[in-house]
Amino acid sequence: MARMTWTIAPEPYDCPAAAALWRAYYTEVSDRWYLLHEGHRTDPAELERQIAATTGADLAPPGGRLLVGRYDGRPAGSAGVRLLDADTAELTRVFVLPQARGRGGAALLVAAAEEAARALGARRIVLDTRGDLVEARALYARLGYTETGPHNTDRYAEHWFRKELAGVSRTG
Repeated sequence: MARMTWTIAPEPYDCPAAAALWRAYYTEVSDRWYLLHEGHRTDPAELERQIAATTGADLAPPGGRLLVGRYDGRPAGSAGVRLLDADTAELTRVFVLPQARGRGGAALLVAAAEEAARALGARRIVLDTRGDLVEARALYARLGYTETGPHNTDRYAEHWFRKELAGVSRTG
């Protein structure tokens, strides 16, 4: 039996694979929030407005990267980084489709995002997440991220993390 593997590569934020993964990610985290706080899934019209409003253009070069993880050749996860300043990148859109979870993809995506942040010249990487996303918080802690104070005012952010990136070299 052939062993299924992950491949991770930068892709345009607006390519079909990235768009489908963004839709799946946003639908899951939005529905999770609404079910927890209001007892219903996201209103479909609101979902469409938010997906359209958050294009991901900030994940395009030169200041960002979107990585798509493919499991057995199929798009199955994503992670993005964007520079907040010359030394700090933000990790965002870390997501693995439910059917591909438990196969190491999230850690590989985060590692690839950290490498992309280094390539952008970042010395540290930060992120935010919500309290109900306990799997994400556990992943970041396991990967060496430490919880810090807020670095943004996102209304849904409840936990902020940071990691110093080793091996950053600047040229020019």
